[in-house]
Amino acid sequence: MPEDKGGRPYTVYDLEGMPDDGHRYELIDGALLVSPAPGLRHQRMGLLLALALEQVCPQGLVVVQAPFAVRVSESIELQPDVLVARESDLTDRLLPVAPVLAVEVLSPSSVIADLNYKKAVYERIGVPAYWVLDPQEPKLSVFEFGEDGLYELVAEVKGDDPFDAERPFPVRIVPGELLGSLR
Repeated sequence: MPEDKGGRPYTVYDLEGMPDDGHRYELIDGALLVSPAPGLRHQRMGLLLALALEQVCPQGLVVVQAPFAVRVSESIELQPDVLVARESDLTDRLLPVAPVLAVEVLSPSSVIADLNYKKAVYERIGVPAYWVLDPQEPKLSVFEFGEDGLYELVAEVKGDDPFDAERPFPVRIVPGELLGSLR
């Protein structure tokens, strides 16, 4: 279990001392967010999305699966389930700037964090496209910046309905297909 920090906010340096216990440890403005290991549908959907993105990913961009840190400050470190980043922005250990796409796959324990806290952080740090996948329906919700500089829901597709993304690059995503044989 994470050590009590005596009321002070956590930092990315505290994350380095977290146990290797299968949990995902993330920080939002110094608050520790701990998630249990994801289930089969979650993992399958993330993997098949990463593969679909990788197949059409243009040169200069890289598709990365969790766990891989997006560390934009000492008090913010997130690990999107899938991300797309500029190759020139990546280090061997982490991404120190906003990715061009962050994707979270919902788990029963992550719904509130993914749809509220993480969405707000991704918006604030300037992630141009944020996708949320629900492996139970299956469903894809796509958020992009509107004219007011805030995220707006630009697409929501379910089952076998396709989504033809333009950001971060052209790709067709069909939520139901991302479950493979688990459909």
